[in-house]
Amino acid sequence: MSVYKKLFEAKKEIGKISKDSTNPFYKSKYFDINQLLEHVEPILQKNKLLLLQPIENDTVVTRIHDIEGDVTVQSSMSLTSITDPQKRGSEITYYRRYTLASLLGMQAEDDDANKTVKSNDPSPTKWLNATESDKKTPTKEWNNIMKGINEGMINSVNDVRKYYKVSKEVSSLLELALS
Repeated sequence: MSVYKKLFEAKKEIGKISKDSTNPFYKSKYFDINQLLEHVEPILQKNKLLLLQPIENDTVVTRIHDIEGDVTVQSSMSLTSITDPQKRGSEITYYRRYTLASLLGMQAEDDDANKTVKSNDPSPTKWLNATESDKKTPTKEWNNIMKGINEGMINSVNDVRKYYKVSKEVSSLLELALS
């Protein structure tokens, strides 16, 4: 059986993948790479297909090898120039998820990134506070922004200003978190 017939059989069994994880900052859903792999890999293996996702020359490559026919199909994306290791890790995870989804032609709604590029409200009215009124506990919004920074989805204070008004003090804290 050819690699394409094996992929055809695997895709029938894989079906639709639901976006089961939530990005609270952007109020969007995505599918977690680990849950995706838990679902997909046993089906690929049953069809004698091996999934590999190496990083080669600053490119995330997703390969599916037919272990019986010694044929490979692949999808790849070049990494950006991010140098922060944590942000780079988030970028690699993102690219692994989407090169695999692309290679398998998985059914998913439009890319969540399209939703985040444009703000529905061009002039935010809510001020961003880093801490609750007790001055010790970070606000839920602040925690979501820190998560977005750590995952590489927020790269500047201007990214935050699309959604919140930002004081000089909070702007300084954001610059510190972004550095």
